Amino acid sequence: MSTVRCVGAVVVDEEGRLLVVRRGRPPGEGLWSIPGGRVEPGESDAEAVAREVREETGLLVRVGDHAGTVRRPGPAGVTYEVHDYTATVAGGTLRAGDDAADARWMSVAELRGVPTTTALVETLLEWGVLPAQ
Repeated sequence: MSTVRCVGAVVVDEEGRLLVVRRGRPPGEGLWSIPGGRVEPGESDAEAVAREVREETGLLVRVGDHAGTVRRPGPAGVTYEVHDYTATVAGGTLRAGDDAADARWMSVAELRGVPTTTALVETLLEWGVLPAQ
């Protein structure tokens, strides 16, 4: 069994909405989640967070603190170890790109009404990085 290091970006706007993408490919195709993906060789977590957000949403971010880590099963015995970080928008224009089928800002209430990756809202609320609404 192998572990793949991944990152995710927890970006909340001034209205308390979370930046999310609808995954366009497996794993989790069709599910809403925070932007993120694999850390490339030689890349720091912060570099990977900024790259993934830019590729998936068109937004440029400043990466902040480590929010938390989750482990998720993947295909063929792989485990994805996802290190999520807070981030703030520094520029760019929101648009879906790379392997994201859609990208938008959603409130907690809106997120509860769409299919998300496993325990997305509950985990972010538990970590205290998403405003309770």
